[in-house]
Amino acid sequence: MGEDMVGQDTSMLGKVLTTTISGYSPIRELVMSIIYHKFVDLLEWVDKNGDSRIKEMWLMDSPWPVLIILVAYLYFVLKAGPKFMKYRSPLKIDRIVMVYNVVQVLFSAYLVKEAFRLIWLRDGYKLNCIEIDYSDTDIARGIIRAVWIYFFSKVLDLLDTIFFVLRKKQNQVTFLHIYHHTMVLIFSWGIIRFYPGGQIILFGTINAFVHVVMYSYYFLTILKPEYKKAWWKKYLTQLQLIQFVITGLHGCVALLATDCNYPKFIIALAMPQDMFMFVLFWDFYKKTYKQPKNKLT
Repeated sequence: MGEDMVGQDTSMLGKVLTTTISGYSPIRELVMSIIYHKFVDLLEWVDKNGDSRIKEMWLMDSPWPVLIILVAYLYFVLKAGPKFMKYRSPLKIDRIVMVYNVVQVLFSAYLVKEAFRLIWLRDGYKLNCIEIDYSDTDIARGIIRAVWIYFFSKVLDLLDTIFFVLRKKQNQVTFLHIYHHTMVLIFSWGIIRFYPGGQIILFGTINAFVHVVMYSYYFLTILKPEYKKAWWKKYLTQLQLIQFVITGLHGCVALLATDCNYPKFIIALAMPQDMFMFVLFWDFYKKTYKQPKNKLT
C-alpha cells in the first residue's frame, strides 16, 4: 500500500515537473531533475525504513497528508482566513470551542495516564534511558497507540489558530504560535514514524500535562471571561517555560548515557528546538507580564 502511494505521488509529481521544466534551459532542467529524483529517493526511503507497526495508522503511511494539511493550514490562517473575515463579524463559535477544549483535555489526560501506566510506573525504568520497545506485547502496542494519539492531538492543535481567525483574533496569530504548532507537528510525525516511543516520551508526557492545564483554563475563560485577566494567568506561561527546562535537562542526561540504545541523534535534533522554543516563550513572557520599572522624574 505504502509503495503504491509513493509511486502514484511521485509519478504525478514527475509529470508536473516534466511539463514545467520543458521550457527551461538545460542547466535549470538538470537542477530540477536532480531535485525531483532526490525527493523521490527520500519518499522511498521513508516508505521502506519507518516502523512497520505504525505505518498502517491514519496519516502515518506517507508524509504527504501532513504536508498538505500544513500547507492548507498556513494558507488559511495567514491569507485566506483573514481575507474571508475582513468584512465579517467574528463568528459566534463559543460552544464549538468549548467542546474542542474538553476534547483536548480528555486526550491529554489520557496520554498522561497511559505514560505512567506504560512507562513511568513499570519496573526497570531509568531516567537516562528509555529504549524503544519493539516487542509484540500489550505494553508495546499500548505505547504505539499512545504516541499516535499524541501525534493526532498535534493535528487537532491547528484548530487553535483557525478559531482565532474565525473569531477575528488575528493579533493572537503570532510567529510563536504558528511556529510552535507547525514544528511540533512535523517533529511528532517524523519521530513517531521512525522511532515510536523511547526516551522522547518524557517530552510528550510533560507536554500533555501542560495541555490539560492550558485547555482547562481556555474552557474556563469562555464560561467566565473575567478569567482572561486573572492574576494567575502568567503561571501558565511559566509552566510552559518549566516544561522546556525539564525536557532540556533530560535531554542532556540522555546524551551522556553510555549504555542506551535509544538513538542519540533524536535527542540532538530535539534539544535545539527545545531551546529555541524556550527563548520564544521567554520573550513572550517578558513582553506580556514583565512590567517596566517606574522611572524617576
